[in-house]
Amino acid sequence: MSKKNSYKKLKHKLHEIIYEADTPTGKIFDIVLLIAILASVLFVMLESIDSIQEKHGYLLNIAEWVITILFSIEYILRIFSINKPAKYIFSFYGVIDFLSTVPKYLSLILVGSHNLVALRALRLLRVFRILKITRYVGESNRLMIALKASKAKISVFLFFVLILCIILGTIMYMIEGAENGFTSIPRSVYWAIVTLTTVGYGDIAPQSPFGQLIASIIMILGYAIIAIPTGIVSSQLTKVEMTETNTQSCPNCLKSNHKENAEFCYNCGSVLNP
Repeated sequence: MSKKNSYKKLKHKLHEIIYEADTPTGKIFDIVLLIAILASVLFVMLESIDSIQEKHGYLLNIAEWVITILFSIEYILRIFSINKPAKYIFSFYGVIDFLSTVPKYLSLILVGSHNLVALRALRLLRVFRILKITRYVGESNRLMIALKASKAKISVFLFFVLILCIILGTIMYMIEGAENGFTSIPRSVYWAIVTLTTVGYGDIAPQSPFGQLIASIIMILGYAIIAIPTGIVSSQLTKVEMTETNTQSCPNCLKSNHKENAEFCYNCGSVLNP
């Protein structure tokens, strides 16, 4: 019985350190991992410079192995410290953790000149580690909640923009024609998207006065359209910040952002860590 209690205490302690950032040990754990992630991404960038790779490739390889082993231990502990490991393994962050760790081990198997191209692509997967940073930034949780709450409005808005681009592209195809570069409706829709988003590559440009007038209207309209998603998300962010939450993560379903002093998970109803 004592062994069972010791096992539960160890599991609880690990969960508290790894998944929560409100405790002193949790903060230290997050800071160490942040430094390791940034260092790893820096090493990947340095390895892409031929002169540095030739001179310091051996040291970079050792440093990368140290970081890979560190992340492997972290990955195993994350699986061990929750009640349902599959929830983490197949979650967004679980997949990112796996993709950012496995390439180094695969490099031991995929050897030979004919596999060098594949190896180079696998090495680039380590850049996925930069996505792990969002887990340790508290404000990113609020942003994710705001984006999820805004997805319906943003989806409708994007659908409206798509329809608008199709209509404007068709109009420009009718006005300008193939002689001015608007060879088809899809190509004209591409021009409308580029113009509406104020990118303006300049590979296609209207030549007629009427076409230029419509292009000017689309450019001005683009500034107003860009501001709409910002307003939608900002409105939701304000609502999110009104509710005080913490970084406590449910040991059963891994849902976070629970209200202060919450005893049960809002998603699955499991008891939260004290």
